Amino acid sequence: MSTVPPTSPALGTAPPGGDPSDETPKPTPAAPGSRGAWAPLRPLVLRLHFYAGVFVAPFLLVAAVTGFLYAGAFQAEKLVYAHEMTVPVGDVKLPVSAQVEAARKAHPEGTVSAVRPSPGRDATTRVMLSGVAGVAATHTLAVFVDPYTGEVRGALEQYGSTGALPLRTWIDEFHRDLHLGENGRLYSEFAASWLWVIAAGGLVLWFSRRRALRKVRGTSGRRRALGLHGTVGAWAAVGFLFLSATGLTWSTYAGANIDELRTSLGQSTPSVSAAASGGDHAGHAAASGSGGDAEHGVGLDEILAAARAEGLGDPVEIVPPADASSAYVVKQVQRSWPEKQDAVAVDPATGEVTDVSRFADHPLLAKLTRWGIDLHTGVLFGLANQIALMLLALALILLIVLGYLMWWRRGRGSSFGRPIPRGAWAQVPPYVLVPLMAAVAVVGYFVPLLGIPLVGFVLVDVVLGEIAHRRRRAA
Repeated sequence: MSTVPPTSPALGTAPPGGDPSDETPKPTPAAPGSRGAWAPLRPLVLRLHFYAGVFVAPFLLVAAVTGFLYAGAFQAEKLVYAHEMTVPVGDVKLPVSAQVEAARKAHPEGTVSAVRPSPGRDATTRVMLSGVAGVAATHTLAVFVDPYTGEVRGALEQYGSTGALPLRTWIDEFHRDLHLGENGRLYSEFAASWLWVIAAGGLVLWFSRRRALRKVRGTSGRRRALGLHGTVGAWAAVGFLFLSATGLTWSTYAGANIDELRTSLGQSTPSVSAAASGGDHAGHAAASGSGGDAEHGVGLDEILAAARAEGLGDPVEIVPPADASSAYVVKQVQRSWPEKQDAVAVDPATGEVTDVSRFADHPLLAKLTRWGIDLHTGVLFGLANQIALMLLALALILLIVLGYLMWWRRGRGSSFGRPIPRGAWAQVPPYVLVPLMAAVAVVGYFVPLLGIPLVGFVLVDVVLGEIAHRRRRAA
């Protein structure tokens, strides 16, 4: 994404006869606050940007390609599963309880874990069943019911809070973990941990160049690739920084650290209390429902009416009581703008609302996290959001190709080029280097898949540099 002179694949490889760039440059400190203070930092940023790009680019390429596919999966899903998801518009919708009864008649297996009443005039109702043989434990079987006739239009495996169906689920898991399970998630966290470093470094390098060196028009060869790489990267950098930050919020290690930080600041996402308030009577009512049924106590229709009275408009999801002492939870599930994330708990014995959670009352960081994740996944602004994500993915793919092309052309088209000079850190004044190292250490601690590989890069670079130095001395 920036003006990155390509180098050799080995951190310390020098061309025949040695390369003076392997020698440690003599420090050239600049006075605090002077314009020349940036000059010693530029080689360090350049070296970091390049080596990070070389080794992280394959992971970023996979993330970009799978992310492109995922952004397009929302529209593809509507086409592939149109029969299950949509119905001809009728006159009057059946009660939700009747729709659930129709779903259970067609699919008596498992237990009802949630119900999503038809959110639109032409949309089906989804009755989600858990514990169904052949369906993954983290997934449910969604039974699609015509809200006007009670006809069951099909059943599909579903995953996640956005109700992803098989096509989108497959692509989602491919993007998230390459279908390798929890260990596979490390690839995406590694890519997200480094994307912001590469993007920020490239942006700094691009704007630190003279304006005459940034142009693409009228240039050719490696210079043209360099200009195009920098221009595209500069325009897309903000998007990359956003994708990196939001991707880390639900990653394995960095995500856990972010959650702990939010909790310590009192910024965690609140949830509605599902404890029923009707004492023994409520427990008896909840337990009276037949096994695997969603109907407990006053029933689904009265529960939904109570939620509507609290202002919960479509789309909503009704979650039956988990046990004899729990309440129904009705929550809004709209992830598009404006977000609808209110939730209420309703006593199954009396139909009274026992607790309310309003999205408007959520802490700021909880809201930003919700908006960020929904924007990252392409649901916040619908089709426009998805097109923007696809363009960002294409930009990242182009930048990776151009980066490797420049690396090749630096070797005159027959081999990869020589390394960027070592010893860049020695040119950085102590008053800049010490705070910089401290900041890197803190960030590396909270983002371990940035910090650990960075330490590894530095150690390998030092070892290879020492080997090259001893070989030159021996010669």
